[in-house]
Order: sequence, then C-alpha cells, then structure tokens
Amino acid sequence: MSLFVTELRRLAKRRLTRLLLVLLLLGLAGVATAFNFSSHKLSPEVVAAAQAESDAQYQRSLAAWQKEVADCDAAQARGEKVEDRFGPNCSRDFQPQPEMFDPKWNLPYQFDFRAEFSTFIAVFAGAVALFAFIVGASFVGAEWSTGGMMNLLLWRPKRLAVLGTKLAAVLTTVLGVTVVLGALWTAAFWLIGTFSGTTAKMTPGVWRSFGLDGLRAVGLVLAFAAVAFALASLGRHTAMALGAAVAVFAISEVGLRIAMAVLGVPFGERYLLSTYAQSWFMKQVKLFDYDACQFAKGECHPGELLVTWQDSALVFGLGTAVVLVAAFWAMRRRDIT
Repeated sequence: MSLFVTELRRLAKRRLTRLLLVLLLLGLAGVATAFNFSSHKLSPEVVAAAQAESDAQYQRSLAAWQKEVADCDAAQARGEKVEDRFGPNCSRDFQPQPEMFDPKWNLPYQFDFRAEFSTFIAVFAGAVALFAFIVGASFVGAEWSTGGMMNLLLWRPKRLAVLGTKLAAVLTTVLGVTVVLGALWTAAFWLIGTFSGTTAKMTPGVWRSFGLDGLRAVGLVLAFAAVAFALASLGRHTAMALGAAVAVFAISEVGLRIAMAVLGVPFGERYLLSTYAQSWFMKQVKLFDYDACQFAKGECHPGELLVTWQDSALVFGLGTAVVLVAAFWAMRRRDIT
C-alpha cells in the first residue's frame, strides 16, 4: 500500500477529523434551515395582501391629512394663527400620494438566489476554511508531538517525500470535503430559492460567475489548510498554528488598524488581511482617503484605491508559498530527534 493512501486513511480515521466534520455539517445545515424559515414565497395572495395593506395605509394617511386641513381651516376662521401649528397653506402642499406607499415595503423577505447566493458562498468558504485549518494543523502537529513522525521516518527516511505526502493527503481530503459539501450547499439554497424564494433570471453567465466564486472559495480553503499544516510542522505542535493565527489576527486586525488610524496613513486598510479577503470574494474593494477632502472649499474629493481579487491572489499566494517553503526547508535541515 502506498504512503499516500495510508495517510489518507489515517486522516479519515482520526476522531478529531470526524468530529469537526460532524460539527461542520451541523453548522451548515443549521444555517440553511434557519434561513429557509426566514424566506417567504411571494405568491399572488401575498402580493395582493401587501397591496391591500398599502392601500389601507394610504387611506388612513389621507384621512388624517384631510382632518388636519379641516382643523386648520376652522382655526383660521376663528382668527387663530395657524402657520406655526399647521405650516403654510394649511398643509395642503403635503397631501399624501398613492405612490408614497409602495406595496414592496409590506412584503415579507424573499430569498433571491441570483442576487444573494454569492454571499452564501463566502459564508460557506469561511466555515470550511476553519475546518481545514484545524484539520491541517492537527494532522501533522499530532505526528510531531506524539513521536509518530520520527517512527515514520525510520520506515521511510525520505523527509521531504514524507512531509509532501502528508500535505497532499490533507489537501486532497479538504478538497474532497469542500467539493461535496459545496455541491450540497448549492443544492440546498437552490431548493430554498425554488420553494421559499425565487430563482428567476438565472442565466449561463450567472452560473459561470457562481462557478468562479466557488473556485475562489476552494482556493482559499486549500490555502488555509496548507498554511496551518506548514505552521504546525514548523513548530512541531498544533498549538503553533493556532497561536500564529491568533497573533496574525491581533496584529493585522487590531494592531495595524489602530496604528494606521493614529498615524493617519492614507488607505491604511490596504495593510489589513480582511481587506484582501473581502476583495477575494467581492472581486474588488474600493478604499477611500477622506483626509484628502477639502471641506474648506465646500467640496470633498476623497482619494480612491482599488484592491482587486488579483491583488488578493498575490498576497495569499505569496504568503502560503513562503510558509510552505520554510516548513520544507526546516524539515530538511533540522534534527528530527
């Protein structure tokens, strides 16, 4: 039996992997179920009820306005000063109009698959990326901390081949889980759109766009798994990857954000990882520098900086490559014992 198949089986049989997979399934199913109950099909009866409610609101508002005009006229006939109370022309200039009461405001929420599913692809990617990070870190971290890596290298002394095979097993498993769950996630929201929302205006171009969003989600998940694996291998412990993740979050999202604000650095958000994560899924994010505004001249023309998904690919790709190279270099150079 090949080492790759052996590592795949070992990863699949780990209790932590199975537990995390169950929790991931329960979490995704809970989100889809809860969202299904929040969406309502806009049947002709529901639309008619919304229209009736809008008409009733218009009639109530019109009756209140007519009473206000009548009260104003009566007060004016008594010689009272009415401008402060009723405004000029006894509020006749403020007569309610039917178009002010749009029936859409009385409609319940309806999920629009075409307009909203891209957001749920990002939600799915975030949940699976967390799963991938923990699985990737714990798989190699446990090997180092329990001595399993040393025993394996006695049987298969090729260090880089062993580490590369373990990484391939992690990425293959994560890819398989992502693809299968992604298909189920898409099917679930398609059913929600069909029975509790709308799937109108779906075209081949929209499906291609969703497919590209899905590929970006897969890329992010695999990057998370690879980085976690490399960090845990560098530190020879799962805690190394988890600690590094906390440190990066604290530095990038707290420390740098505060420092950029204090120093007044233009477009300080471009140094935050969350900006690149956002642009990765939204295809681009526009940043503004309001310090460039000239309010003294009565106008504001803030500076603009566009962060695209290509920029995000460069940042995440370079970061992943650096960590992986460091992990394999350390595996080759340092003492295993």
